[in-house]
Amino acid sequence: MTAFTVTMVLVVAAAGLLRWRRPAWYWLTFGVTLATLRVLVRYPSVMDACGLTVPPSRWRLAMARVTNRPMPDSRPPRILRFRPTRTGLVLRLGLRPGQDAFDVAAASDRLRHSFSMYGVTSREVRSGVVEVRMTGYDVLKRVQMPAKLDTRPMLVPVALREDGSVHYRDYRAVPHALTLGATESGKSVYQRNLVAGLAPMNVALVGIDCKQGVELFPLARRFSALADNPDTAAELLDALVSRMQAVYKLIRAEQRITADVADAEIAADIWDLPERLRPVPVVVLVDEVAELALSPKKNDPRRDRIIKALVRLAQLGRAAGIYLEICGQRFGSELGDGITMLRAQLTGRTAHRVNDESSAKMAFGDISPDAVLAAIQIPAELRGVAVAGDSTGGWHRIRAPHTSLRQAVNTCNRHAHLVPDLPELAPFRPELPGTSEAPVSLSETVPATV
Repeated sequence: MTAFTVTMVLVVAAAGLLRWRRPAWYWLTFGVTLATLRVLVRYPSVMDACGLTVPPSRWRLAMARVTNRPMPDSRPPRILRFRPTRTGLVLRLGLRPGQDAFDVAAASDRLRHSFSMYGVTSREVRSGVVEVRMTGYDVLKRVQMPAKLDTRPMLVPVALREDGSVHYRDYRAVPHALTLGATESGKSVYQRNLVAGLAPMNVALVGIDCKQGVELFPLARRFSALADNPDTAAELLDALVSRMQAVYKLIRAEQRITADVADAEIAADIWDLPERLRPVPVVVLVDEVAELALSPKKNDPRRDRIIKALVRLAQLGRAAGIYLEICGQRFGSELGDGITMLRAQLTGRTAHRVNDESSAKMAFGDISPDAVLAAIQIPAELRGVAVAGDSTGGWHRIRAPHTSLRQAVNTCNRHAHLVPDLPELAPFRPELPGTSEAPVSLSETVPATV
């Protein structure tokens, strides 16, 4: 009996230590079993307490009266699927007649407390089916990306969502995006993850960094073109517009709209072209848009030329395989004419910590008021935490894994041979020094704890 008691004390102490120091390990060893039992045992009573049950149907009441049996209880949603994950639990629920997906979403906070989970989110899978994702610990405190990731073209895993799923930057679904955030909010780390994810792909990277290139020029070996001042940026954007027009001519020449051509073979963008003819997609990263939009002159032709080129690329660039990633601390009408028109074309929105509510409204004011509230509540000590949304109104809290500048440089240098040869961008190819020594081992770098 003494040995059993000592063993139990050691197990409890080990569980407490893991929960404090390594919550992910605790979840995989103890937490998932305890949470599964807790959810399955409490499920009927919790659903009833949260108002997620419906009265029994009339025929069940009639059968109970005829057979002289007790009246049936209210019915909770059916559990169609129950799946433990490395970060929590996933329940797929079949709603009863009269229930709505909004009912489950409104009860998410009550479900979190009732099941003693860290977080609960829900989404409608299809009519009458809702997926509830529960997280057992704070997955954003120490971000660990899963080993198995989706590797489709133009799909970049850049962060982890608060429900434990991976947040992807899908350029084919969301071609253009805006990233906002105050100084020291984590924008640079998010951008490094994006560049490091794009580096192994067959894509041309174009950078505009008017802060004398301090953010993007260390990654220059993987870039096809870089600009570090507004004058060069204006010429570079004009070259991209010319490339866009040339790609459209190619698509037009290959459309072949005749009666004997199948619908699936009619080309409307670069992804419909045969692989041997498909132009390389281009991702344009603008590090600080205010440096392009602000000008000491009231009517600056260079500034108008830059904004018009960006608007044209945002409106027409998708089909030509040109995608925009625009970053800044603010992105409002105070930056001048054309800014709000440009913002309307940027479907993807990501907001790190901002200093005022108006900055959050610049990102989500026309999409989701709830996302605005979430963005202004990001604490200053949680660098890298952001709110990501799109034009559908959906949003998530995310956090990118910490990537040091050295790690990003090593990744870009390792894939420097993938830089495509684009003649129209050749004048803007960054001038690189001679071949440097071997990249510094990642084990020699000490990334900050995230």
